[in-house]
Amino acid sequence: FRKLAHVIQTDSGDRKIPVVASKGTASWIDEEGAFTESDDAFGQVSIGAYKLGTMIKVSEELLNDSVFDLESYIAKEFARRIGAKEEEAFFTGNGTGKPLGVLAASGGAGTGVTTAAAAAITADELIDLYYALLSPYRKNAVWILNDATVKAIRKLKDSTGQYLWQPSLTAGTPDTILNRPVYTSANMPTIAASAKTVLFGDLGYYWVADRQGRSFKRLGELYAPNGQVGFLGSQRVDGKLILPEAVKVLVQKAS
Repeated sequence: FRKLAHVIQTDSGDRKIPVVASKGTASWIDEEGAFTESDDAFGQVSIGAYKLGTMIKVSEELLNDSVFDLESYIAKEFARRIGAKEEEAFFTGNGTGKPLGVLAASGGAGTGVTTAAAAAITADELIDLYYALLSPYRKNAVWILNDATVKAIRKLKDSTGQYLWQPSLTAGTPDTILNRPVYTSANMPTIAASAKTVLFGDLGYYWVADRQGRSFKRLGELYAPNGQVGFLGSQRVDGKLILPEAVKVLVQKAS
């Protein structure tokens, strides 16, 4: 998620992000006529910091006798745990004690298309979702869905019998749908009634705010009576979609 989002560093307090709420217009003017005022209206989105952490205890014997670098392994495991949990919040977080996810009912992406069936997606509905997103956001837009949805969509064809899904011919380059890259995430819902199964949009408008990076601590004395050493990993981070119109989702029909 981070490589698609806009990541910033913050030092303290909430970060206020100005967002254009409504734009002004130009007008035709007669000779020697007066200019008509038409100001843009600005709102603000506030991004703070929520704490995410994990801990593990290992025996002193394991730490001393290990044939591999256990501390390095623990650091990588903490990064995996924190990364998985923060990505879950970036998708589905409710904004209470955690970031506000891009799929949140309020403050998240808007509905672009509602499917005709609760348990299926058609090629036409993906095309409708593509055009439900305003054109300025399409040039950097990506698709995100889970693997089960990918399997269903890869079988879809257009009216000429061509597969809608276009596999990448270059290693390391994402596959595409309608010439836009496709990414998968286990945090996207599986096809089911009322589920938000496909996301399409410019995630550069989802801002991730890191507060002073990740912290790792070794607790050498706290668990010494038990012959153990503790390790702590933590991070302070927030995330929010600052411009909801930049991302749209496909929602399955309610049953």
